[in-house]
Amino acid sequence: MSRMRKIIATRMVESLQTSAQLTSVVEVDVSGIAAVRKQAGLSFLPYFALAAVQALAEHRIVNASIVPETHEVEYHPAVHLGIAVDTARGLMVPVIRDAGDLDLRGLAAAIDDVAARTRDNKLKPDEGSGGTFTITNTGSRGALFDTPIINAPQSAILGTGAVVRRPVAVTGVGGAERVEIRSMVYLALSYDHRLVDGADAARFLVAVKDRLEASRS
Repeated sequence: MSRMRKIIATRMVESLQTSAQLTSVVEVDVSGIAAVRKQAGLSFLPYFALAAVQALAEHRIVNASIVPETHEVEYHPAVHLGIAVDTARGLMVPVIRDAGDLDLRGLAAAIDDVAARTRDNKLKPDEGSGGTFTITNTGSRGALFDTPIINAPQSAILGTGAVVRRPVAVTGVGGAERVEIRSMVYLALSYDHRLVDGADAARFLVAVKDRLEASRS
C-alpha cells in the first residue's frame, strides 16, 4: 500500500468506528436539468452541489459536528463543501470554502478548479481540510448509488449516482397517469445517527430533491 492509501484506509476505518452510520436514498427526476445543462456547458454535479448547499442552510443539523472532547454539537455558520476527487494517488477531498456564497456557475468553476489542482497535486495547504459537508460523485463512473463513508468529523456525506434515462410513471393534469422516458438519479445520504435522525436525513434529501426537480437553468 502506498502512503496515501494507508492514510485513506486509516481514516475510513476510524470514521466507521467513531460514528453510527447509515444511509438514506431518494430518487430524483432531473429531466429539466438534463434539457438545459449541455446548453449551459455544465455537468450535473454543480446542480447537485447547489441544491445541497441551499438545503443545508435550512437543515443545519446536517451541516454540524460533534465535538469529541465535550460531546457538544457545533453548528457551522458556513458551508465548506468537500468534493471527493478520484486521483492516481487515491481518493482526495479538497474543500470549497463558503460554498453558500456561490451561484451555479460559481460552484461549477470552483469544482473544476479544485478537482484539476487536486489531480495535479497543486492544492494549497488549507484546501485539504476544514470541510463541513462532502459530496462524492459516484455516478461519474456509472454506479447507480452506493453507501459512502462519512468524512469525519462531519455528520453527513451525499453520494450522487449516475443519471439514467428510463421509463417512469408520471401523473399529469387531472391525476391521469402516463409513462414517459425521464432522466432519473439516486441521491444517497450517509449520516451520523448519533446526531442526525432518519427524519432529519429524509427532510434534507427531500429538500434537495425538490430543488433539483424545480430547476431549469
